[in-house]
Amino acid sequence: MTHDACAQLAAEHEALIQFLYLAPVGLVQAGADGEIVMINPISAQLLMPLQRDGNLTNLFTALERVAPELRHLCAQFAQPSGMVCDGLHIHLNGAAPPARRRPQVLSLSLLKLDETRLMAVLQDVSEQVRRERQLRQNDAWLNALLTSITDYALVGLDREGRVSDWNETIGRVTGHDAGVVGQPYSVFYPPDATTPDQAGDRLREADQNGWSLDEGPRLRADGRRFWGSTMISPLPDRDEAAEEAGEPAYCMVVRDISDKHDAIEQRRHALFADHLTGVANRRAFFEAAELELQRNRRAPRPTALILIDADHFKDVNDRYGHPGGDAVLHALGNLLTRTFRQVDVVARVGGEEFAVLLPSSTLAGAAAVAERLRLSIARQPIVFDGREIACTVSVGVAATDGEPVSLDTLMKRADSALYAAKANGRNRIECWTAS
Repeated sequence: MTHDACAQLAAEHEALIQFLYLAPVGLVQAGADGEIVMINPISAQLLMPLQRDGNLTNLFTALERVAPELRHLCAQFAQPSGMVCDGLHIHLNGAAPPARRRPQVLSLSLLKLDETRLMAVLQDVSEQVRRERQLRQNDAWLNALLTSITDYALVGLDREGRVSDWNETIGRVTGHDAGVVGQPYSVFYPPDATTPDQAGDRLREADQNGWSLDEGPRLRADGRRFWGSTMISPLPDRDEAAEEAGEPAYCMVVRDISDKHDAIEQRRHALFADHLTGVANRRAFFEAAELELQRNRRAPRPTALILIDADHFKDVNDRYGHPGGDAVLHALGNLLTRTFRQVDVVARVGGEEFAVLLPSSTLAGAAAVAERLRLSIARQPIVFDGREIACTVSVGVAATDGEPVSLDTLMKRADSALYAAKANGRNRIECWTAS
């Protein structure tokens, strides 16, 4: 190769490096084990707050607390090259101190270049996620108005959310007769699918936004469940005198969309479920938790948060390999789902860390169910490959009795209690108190 050719190649290489460093998105080149070879300033700015010690040397390690599935996705990607993940949303709430709360959501695309090299693209998509959430709500509203269906019930509600009168559509969809009049509209919900506080929240949201829509399991009079969509809208030109005379203040439409349930669940699982355990992922948890605490500020009520960490999980991985560790996490996810109410939000928020948000639950109530969970785990070894793996958990519990607190504050309280549980010997629960 001539001197001029070498000089030109060096110049092109320098131009490429300059482009990578000045690119308007975060770029990281890493080895197959996640060790960082090259990182541009935007990536460093986005990732550095996640590193408590400031030692940004491994991509998987940097993202382990907020994207625990990343290392597993790479390990399971069998092709010699290709896209490992495209636009994976990573929620950072609770991962950084309050002074660094921005950005809140990162988008990660990870490309496998060959057997030894990975390329990651990082972007702050916090505002885009906010707009997408609003669009999803608008789409659901339009779908509720425009879909041609026959299985719907039209229910009048008084200003307290009680059924104001009966008609044939209520009987056709739910099986209830005129005896349903006067009962709260939550009579159409399974007992563990909502709380009185949340039922009131939907009325206030309807007043504020013009409508409130949610989807989930519904209950017929004979106890059978169906998948339903419920939209509540305030009636126009209502006044206090009419409401006091017993005339409805809201219109509620209950639709039976059981035929769409599989498609809805597949879409929900792809977006909001943890791939390994089946419980909610960080994205779903933080969206639900932020919404619940916003409702708490408008209408104060107790709200509890439980953080659960598998004890000595590294030893499990070392002894049984990552498949054994995955089996433990999968079993913990199943047990958490069976233990908590449907209205509770159960999520995997870190490698071996789970979180549960309990709406309308006191500290004492959350501690009681957390202790039942701890005992169940300690008494039931997990079977993997014909062997029993003993497992225990440490649990931190925090709650607000209605005072306005941020999600970061509540997370810190629960994390402090979790740290105390570990420091005091593990396999125990601790509750946060101001002292």
